[in-house]
Amino acid sequence: MKVNGLTQLLDAVAQVFSAGGALSLAEPAFLPRSGQTRMALAVAQAIEECDVLVVEAGTGVGKTYAYLVPALLSGQRVLVSTATKALQDQLFARDLPRLVHGLGLPLRMARLKGRASYLCIERLERVRQGRTAPQDPQVLRTVADVERWARITRTGDLAEMTALDERSPAVPLVTSTKDNCLGSDCPHWQACHVNLARQQALEADVVVVNHHLLFADLDVRDSGMANLLPNTGVVVVDEAHQLNDVGVQFAGEALSSQQLVGYARDALRLTQEHARGMADWLVLCATVEQAMRELRLQAGKPTVGGRLPWQGITPQGVDGAKWRAALVRLGQSLRALLKPLAVMEAMATELQRLYERGVELLARLARFAAPADDDCVRWLEVGAQHLRMLESPLSIARIMQQRLLQRTLDNDVNNESEDHNTSERKAWIFTSATLGNDARLSWFTDSCGLRGAKVLQVESPFDYHHQAGVYVPQPFAAAGSVQHSLQVAQLVLDAAQRIGGRTLVLTTTLKALHAISESLRSALGLFADLDVLVQGEAPKLALIQRFMAAGVSQSPQPRGAILVASATFWEGVDLPGDLLQLVVIDKLPFPPPDDPLVEARSRQLERVGRTAFHDYMIPEAALALKQGAGRLIRSESDRGVLVICDSRLVSMGYGGQLMAALPPMRVLGSLSEFEEALEQLAAARGQGKR
Repeated sequence: MKVNGLTQLLDAVAQVFSAGGALSLAEPAFLPRSGQTRMALAVAQAIEECDVLVVEAGTGVGKTYAYLVPALLSGQRVLVSTATKALQDQLFARDLPRLVHGLGLPLRMARLKGRASYLCIERLERVRQGRTAPQDPQVLRTVADVERWARITRTGDLAEMTALDERSPAVPLVTSTKDNCLGSDCPHWQACHVNLARQQALEADVVVVNHHLLFADLDVRDSGMANLLPNTGVVVVDEAHQLNDVGVQFAGEALSSQQLVGYARDALRLTQEHARGMADWLVLCATVEQAMRELRLQAGKPTVGGRLPWQGITPQGVDGAKWRAALVRLGQSLRALLKPLAVMEAMATELQRLYERGVELLARLARFAAPADDDCVRWLEVGAQHLRMLESPLSIARIMQQRLLQRTLDNDVNNESEDHNTSERKAWIFTSATLGNDARLSWFTDSCGLRGAKVLQVESPFDYHHQAGVYVPQPFAAAGSVQHSLQVAQLVLDAAQRIGGRTLVLTTTLKALHAISESLRSALGLFADLDVLVQGEAPKLALIQRFMAAGVSQSPQPRGAILVASATFWEGVDLPGDLLQLVVIDKLPFPPPDDPLVEARSRQLERVGRTAFHDYMIPEAALALKQGAGRLIRSESDRGVLVICDSRLVSMGYGGQLMAALPPMRVLGSLSEFEEALEQLAAARGQGKR
């Protein structure tokens, strides 16, 4: 159903969001919000004008419906990209069906993920037949669970197996990669879950993907996106603040020891099947593995963080002559394996693919043997038994302009010529709750090459001053000191006991995460009325479910919960109501200065006369702080307290800039005010009201 013309689309969108509109009829809890309507109308206009729009929509605006309603009513084919597969599943399984039903639109919807998310029938069969049999009994049990599920699944999406940890070593055994996929020669080609998912996406009116998949076809991966984008009229990038970080991963180069060792082992298996006796394959493949092990040894022991800067020919701290010699030996051994393959590739399709894969790996190795480009950053990741060589651009601005926006729009976003055929163009909508701290949202638009885009900022409808308070404890141990984590743990313990758990602790390092969680558990013992949940001890979803269950327990002696987490828990965690009432951030989330990407971006700014700390570090910390604080207030009825255990927020000159990035919560200026706020939370819950 297409609404013809801008005026008609604007009128239709306004009607949907009105007090008596389709949303109020479909969802009894819906209330018209001026900010949501304003965003929806701006999206409608961008769609009709095939424009690029960047929208920062504060928590509670309802941005999902604000972009979906005009996109669906436009009659255009819609592609929505989210930050994670979990958000992708939520959008596809909950938000879209509700809205499509409420609007009465007969639209076909599809969800498309990368091939690693789908069961590979051929790979599972290989495991079943013992051709790639794992030795670990736990892995075997997991594969058996996958096999039972494989008999009933229609989609092959491993996310259906909620008990399967995506980090399980069983996952790569039952999924495919571009390198080991047999393509059309696979005996299960017609039933392939990846192929079926891509076909459904090509036939759908609305397709939900994730950012990794959106960028995947910029690299050598075959994602299926190349066929989707040209036929899409509207592209929405939700949680767009993650776009640059995801994009630089795919726009760069990577070569790992796992890739090279895996190639050598695949080569031995395939040559034994198709070219046995035609070369000394065992020696050739073993030589590649041995050369890879020698290169790993030259990288030395893993460092804290595991990343070595790589500005010149050799990674920092590595013996240059020995490193280059090992790199040369690895290249020679790989070339020696490819030489007999080159004359035998026509014997079998699998040998042809094997040869092409080896040529690509050799080309990547040659790139890492040469100096990096000036606009790239290179580093080495060193693990206990593996290494990865990585190179990335400092931002995706050029990539967005030249390889994504320009390719699909067939036009530069800043080109306003009237001669372009708008039927070949598409609307791009980028949105998130945190995109910058200035009117241009330059933190996001500069890094993503969107300086010419239209920008809209929609404030959160929440009454933060009434609903939440922010407390910076003073005096407090210096951030990063041994005493700091112990003091954070003590503060958390005292506060969580007052309110019955309902506490999320966000740390900036894994070291702090372990120190705080261990201190809490030591103080509480085994039989306390508070559980301490720790990131890494279970999948993220399982931890959140356990935290929620503790918050709604109706037992005579309910056990509350404290969740101590880092990294991904700073965003994408939605715990409304009484479930979460206290968020504690251990220290200001400045980017790690020894991170190679951070170092390179800092050097780039200083080369042009700017200050890395003020122009890069502070804006990055402000956005991260805003994301973490956003976990606290998720609805109009929420109440809570945010604690930031870093005295620099009030003692340093830049503290005011970081405080300004937070939602406008009331400031709790003393310990007594903090304790009073906690007592009010406990009392309100005890009375059964907010």
